[in-house]
Formats: sequence, structure tokens, C-alpha cells
Amino acid sequence: MATYKRLLAQKEALEAQLAEARSTEVAGVIEQIHALMEQYGLSVDDIVGKRRRGRPAGSGAAKAAKEPLPPKYRDQKTGKTWSGRGRTPAWLGKNPNRFLIAEE
Repeated sequence: MATYKRLLAQKEALEAQLAEARSTEVAGVIEQIHALMEQYGLSVDDIVGKRRRGRPAGSGAAKAAKEPLPPKYRDQKTGKTWSGRGRTPAWLGKNPNRFLIAEE
């Protein structure tokens, strides 16, 4: 049975072989990339480009300014209004129909 120290030595030897194999393969790949770049007339900027997140500016339609909705409910005591969207105000209570604004 192999000892711990012997296994560690084997591990270090394998890691050295891995590093050497990777460096030789990477060098070959870089040479291939350079050859292809010369063949097609590409530069580093052509390959890398600019990385941005999301959509580019101006790609969508311009958003029109939203107009506030007309009020649908009005508190007669305080004059506060609510359009019916968003969080319900406390002054509406359980019967909001009594605060409805008559449509014109």
C-alpha cells in the first residue's frame, strides 16, 4: 500500500506534468489564433469588442412622459384624492364607494 508521502510526491509530479502540457498546448493555440487573425485581417478590437450589459442606449422607443391619472376617490373632509392605483389609503375604510368622484 502506498504511503501518504509517496502519494504527495506523485501528486506534485502529476501537477508539474499538467502545467507543462498546458503551457505547450496554449502556445500552439495562440499561434493558431495569430495565423487566423492574419489570414482574415482581424485585430484584437474586432474580436474583443466592447462589452456592455443590457440594451444599448437609444435602441428602444423613447418613453413619453406619463401623465398622472385623474383621481377616482376624494375625501371630503381633507380633500385628499386617490386614483385607484397603488396602495389603498387608510381614509377609504371598508366602503370606498362613498368616496367615489362622480364622473362628468
